[in-house]
Amino acid sequence: MFEKLQLMEERLNELNEKLSDPNVISDTKQYAELMREHKQLTPIIEKFKEYCSAKDSFNEAKELLDAGGLDEELKEMAQMEFKESKESMENITNELKVMLLPHDPNDDKNVIIEIRGGAGGEEASLFANSLYRMYTMYAESKGWKQEVLSANPTELGGFKEISFSIEGEGAYSRLKYESGVHRVQRVPETESQGRIHTSTVTVAVLVEADEVELEINPTDLKIDVFRASGAGGQHINKTESAVRITHLPTGVVVECQDERSQYKNKDRAMKILRSRLYDSLLAEQNEKIASERRSQVGTGDRSERIRTYNYPQGRFTDHRINLTIYQLESILNGNLDEVFDALATADQAQKLAMQEGD
Repeated sequence: MFEKLQLMEERLNELNEKLSDPNVISDTKQYAELMREHKQLTPIIEKFKEYCSAKDSFNEAKELLDAGGLDEELKEMAQMEFKESKESMENITNELKVMLLPHDPNDDKNVIIEIRGGAGGEEASLFANSLYRMYTMYAESKGWKQEVLSANPTELGGFKEISFSIEGEGAYSRLKYESGVHRVQRVPETESQGRIHTSTVTVAVLVEADEVELEINPTDLKIDVFRASGAGGQHINKTESAVRITHLPTGVVVECQDERSQYKNKDRAMKILRSRLYDSLLAEQNEKIASERRSQVGTGDRSERIRTYNYPQGRFTDHRINLTIYQLESILNGNLDEVFDALATADQAQKLAMQEGD
């Protein structure tokens, strides 16, 4: 590990030189790529320097103790320095192991979140709206930008389904654990008997893929235009602005009808299509990983029930890591950092265990 860290330190020094080169500075693309690498390496090397400093202190204290002939006060100081620097080295080593875990290349990318009402009819649609609100409030707290790409609202204010993008640094790294089935237990507003109903909503978190990463052959697309309609089926405009795109090789279909402009709807539909196809490619790659090495915390099977939101008890439970928090209202208001931190920590622990088992 330490040989690898020394090579990384040399690379960081090399990057510092390149980033001060006028030729590199004038090349916007190259400069951005080098800055991205510099940003990733800097905290690791700073931590490595902390380790080297602790190691120097440890060696000095050990030399003093091995030499002997110290008075009681100096001996006590040397023993304390020896103990503290040894503990510091162990702690920093553990931190470096986590920092050196393979970096997910998608972590810094934007995301598209698709939420669909599952079992539970209108109650599921209403909870789909609650989850949409939760994620957008979290995005706002981070200063991220969000935009609705496609929505199928219900008359009571829910969503049969809604797709929206979230743009911001590290969006995927925080939201990637959200794919799966979210279960809600609560008394519906329409329920006169006060009985608790259980409904489900599915969430899919997709990496927002750009055109460079995924080229789509125009001949593979079937594009239909039609009149947009709102909740209840009434026509909301008289022009054929809604767009349906079918990717013929895979059968993936995307519809967008929220904008009055056919061009804007087509652009949004292509954005969703590209991300769905990219997500399928990622899923295929993950299937090639041996099942015993597959992380159970990460961006797993969407048919898996991952959460329960229990309103009567004010309880939030993530079943993958056995996390229970009795602050449901706060979480639904977008205060999700405690949850995301716990999921990331559990994911790191699994990856470390796999790495050490090799």
